[in-house]
Amino acid sequence: MNILIVASENGGLSGGKVGGIGDVVRDIAPEIAKQGANVTVVTPSYGFFHQQAGAHWIDSVTVSFFGFNHTAEIYQVPGNTPHPDVKHVVIDHPIFTSYDPARGYHQIYVDDPPDRPFATDATKFALFGLTVAEGLKKKIFGDLDCIHLHDWHAAFVLILRRFHPDYPVLRDIRTVYTIHNLALQGVRPFRWDASSLEAWYHHLPYQWADIADPRWPECINLMAAGIRLSDAVHTVSPSYAEEIRYPTDRPRYYGGEGLEADIQSARKAGRLFGILNGCTYSQNRGAAKRHFPELVTLFKEKILNWAGKRDTVSTDLFVAHARLTDLGSNAGRPKTIITSVSRVVEQKLLLMRASGSRGVSGLEGILTELGGKGIYILLGTGDRQYETFLTEMSSRFDNFIFLNGYAEDCADALYANGDLFLMPSSFEPCGISQMLAMRDGQPCLVHDVGGLKDTVKNEHNGFTFKGDTVEEQVDNFVSVFKKAINLKKNAPGQWQQICENAAACRFSWADTINRYFRELY
Repeated sequence: MNILIVASENGGLSGGKVGGIGDVVRDIAPEIAKQGANVTVVTPSYGFFHQQAGAHWIDSVTVSFFGFNHTAEIYQVPGNTPHPDVKHVVIDHPIFTSYDPARGYHQIYVDDPPDRPFATDATKFALFGLTVAEGLKKKIFGDLDCIHLHDWHAAFVLILRRFHPDYPVLRDIRTVYTIHNLALQGVRPFRWDASSLEAWYHHLPYQWADIADPRWPECINLMAAGIRLSDAVHTVSPSYAEEIRYPTDRPRYYGGEGLEADIQSARKAGRLFGILNGCTYSQNRGAAKRHFPELVTLFKEKILNWAGKRDTVSTDLFVAHARLTDLGSNAGRPKTIITSVSRVVEQKLLLMRASGSRGVSGLEGILTELGGKGIYILLGTGDRQYETFLTEMSSRFDNFIFLNGYAEDCADALYANGDLFLMPSSFEPCGISQMLAMRDGQPCLVHDVGGLKDTVKNEHNGFTFKGDTVEEQVDNFVSVFKKAINLKKNAPGQWQQICENAAACRFSWADTINRYFRELY
C-alpha cells in the first residue's frame, strides 16, 4: 500500500514535535512501512525544515487562496532515523512561518487572543490543506491507497475532497481521521472575517450541515468536519473512544465537547475505532541511567542553551539555574526524584494549579508532602499563565525545579532516572509520557481517565486517583501521592514489584499497526 500521513507535527524531524501528534507520526511511519507499505509524511515547513541539510526541492504547486494565486514549494527532507520506505516531505510558503523571538525558535502553533481563537493557525492550515490537495491532484505523492489525517489541522483536505470542484480525484482514495485531542476543534467563522472559510476558499460550494459547529451555527468546526467526512474515525485509546460518546460535564467528566452526537453517529455507522497508541522499546535503555550530578550538569547546560536564544534572561530560566546550582553543591542523589514531562497547559496541569479542600494548590500539596525527602523536576512549555505559576512555585519551594523548555535528552533523562512520574491530566486521549516512564521501570501516578486508565493499574504498575469535583480530584491526587512515597519508604519490596510490573508492560506499536491495517486502512 501507499499511504500519505498529513499532520501538523512530525517528531521524525528535529524540531517537528510539540505534543502527542509528533510522537505518533514519528513512530507509526516506520512501523507501517514494516508491514510492506510505502509511507510519505507531509507537514508545513514552518520556515526552517526545507533549509536543513539534505533537503531537496521536489516540485511546486499553485493554488487560489484568499482569491489570489499562491505558489508553494515542496521539498523532501531527511528524517532523524532514515527508513527506505518512509519519505518526509514539507511544504514551504511564507504563511507557514512564525518565529517567536522571546523563545528563540520557529513556532508550529500560535496562541491568538481569546477573541480570535485559532485565527492564525486556521489560516495557515487552510493553505496547507489546499497545497496538499493540489499535490495529490498532481500525484506528487504518488498513487495512494489511503490518506491518514491527524486532528483538526488536517481536516481541510477532507473538506476540499468533498466539495472542491478541482479535486474529485481525491474521492477515490480512502481517508482515515485520527482524533488526538477532541477539546481543540479549530472553530472559525464561515464568513466576514479574514480567517474564515469563505475568505480562504472563494466560491467553494460547501454544504453547511456537513461542516458547521453544532453550538455556533455561524462557524465551521474543523474537528467535526474531520469526523463527518472521513471514511474511518480513530481515537488513540479505547477508553477515550467511550468517553467522548457522552456530553462533557466539567469538572466531573470530560466527554464529547459538543461533538458527542457526531461521535455516536460515526459509531453507529461502524466508522469509529479506539486503538491504543504504542511505545518504542529497545534493549539499550540502561545507557539512559545517569548519576545525579550528570543530570544536574545536563539540565544546567540546556538552560544556558535556551537562554542564549533569548534577548534577555527570563525569570523562569534564572530560578531553575539557581535551584540546580544549589543542588549541585550537595553530594549524592536525593532519596526520591519525582518527574514530569508535559505540555504546560490546563488539560495537563489544572489539578496542579487548582486548590483542594485545604485551600492550597495541588502542586503545593505535593511539594509539602515531599518536603526534604526529595526533588520534583518538571520539564515542559506551553501557556504563559501556567509557566508563570510553575516559576513562582519553584521560587517558593527549593524541592521543585521547573525546566521551561523541551529537549529530547532532558526528557529521556527524566523518564530513565525518576522514582515516580506524575501525570494528573484532567482528560487524556492516550498519553505517551506514562508509557515512556513505565518503559524505564518508573511507576506513574495518573488521573484514572482515557488512555491513562488503559495503561496504569492502581498499585499494580502505578497509582491512580479520581474524583467528582476539582477539589476532590486535587485532594485525592495529593493523598495518593503521599501513599505512594510512604510505600516507597516503608514497603520497599512492594515498591520494587510495582516498578518491575511497570517495566514489564508492553504497549507494542506492532500490535497497534496490525489493527490499523485490519480496521482503518
